[in-house]
Amino acid sequence: MESLPVEVVGNILSCLGAARDVVIASATCRKWHEAWRNHLHTLTFNPNDWPLYHEYSTSRLEIIITQTIFQTKGLQCLSIIMDDVDEFSAAPVIAWLMYTRETIRQLHYNVRTQPNINMLEKCGRQKLEVLALAHNTITGVEPSYQKFPSLKSLSLSYVSISALDLSLLLNACPKIEYLILISLDIVMSDPQATMDLSSHSLKDVYVEAISLDKFILEADSLEKLHLKDCTLEVFELVGKGMLRFLKIDDVSVIHLDIGESAENLEIVDVSNFTIMWAKFLHMISRSSKLKKLRLWGVVFDDEEEFVDVETISSCFPLLSHLSLNYDLREAALQYGLQGLLERCPHLKKLVIHGVVSETKTHEECHTLANFTSAIVRLMRKYLHVEVQFEYE
Repeated sequence: MESLPVEVVGNILSCLGAARDVVIASATCRKWHEAWRNHLHTLTFNPNDWPLYHEYSTSRLEIIITQTIFQTKGLQCLSIIMDDVDEFSAAPVIAWLMYTRETIRQLHYNVRTQPNINMLEKCGRQKLEVLALAHNTITGVEPSYQKFPSLKSLSLSYVSISALDLSLLLNACPKIEYLILISLDIVMSDPQATMDLSSHSLKDVYVEAISLDKFILEADSLEKLHLKDCTLEVFELVGKGMLRFLKIDDVSVIHLDIGESAENLEIVDVSNFTIMWAKFLHMISRSSKLKKLRLWGVVFDDEEEFVDVETISSCFPLLSHLSLNYDLREAALQYGLQGLLERCPHLKKLVIHGVVSETKTHEECHTLANFTSAIVRLMRKYLHVEVQFEYE
């Protein structure tokens, strides 16, 4: 170990990450102490790494973080996750941000402060590539000087921000590729809760626990979209057909439109969702490259609607994975499965989900037995396909 260059020791300490582990390791010898001071580039303060943080007062935590940060030079990745702390004073937080702003590239910051501080103004903007904020308030975004030319990933959780400021912030990040929005407190000046976001560089968007009347996302390069636990009257995606992954999980939406973005879809995963099947199928029917389709816990807006397996096989010949929950009493299912297997030679896995009551009547047992026998006979012809049964 004595022969290791001090820069390599700094990389080793950076791999530890957790502040307490780094401080203890740096006491090994003079070289390790020098590496901590001059070559450490990653530092994390998180109660998950050391539960005793919970026993310290807020002022004591402020002192510990200040002393640790101020003994380093050139920090590139700083993570301060103290969401269970009541409130930090603004002064030490500003000092941490100002001290590291010239070198910082990744900032993960989950701390409440009193009074609230403008994180966008204090953190270093020129080199910052990853910014994750939680439990903060963002107001008055000024894109004329608050530019983030290197930012690729932005995550906002439990943040209070207006729809306009969020739009301006996105415009101030010309290279952004990843956007995560979780439980935002969206401040609206208009009675109608409308959000319009636009970015030419976005590739991956995750939205969770957000309620809006209208959400319009213009993203020409978007490849992955995941909506979870959202309540939306209207969601529209405007793009140039780059979308490959679409996941909708427990979302309430009246009007869903992904426009021309469906042409290159490869994965569609929909669960706990009420849909008009004919409209939804029409929306994704142009996805000739679709490889994985999952429809789980889907409720049809029209009681007469059902998933036509034969139509699926016609529209998506490249399917390799299909997951459906279906009523086993539907006679059309068995015939549809045969058509599906014939028309989708790339299909590798078929998941069949059924609900079996605790008290089973003779008719129910007979239906289940007949269905199972039919599937066994059918699958003898398609041994390359894995069949999985899931019963509740």
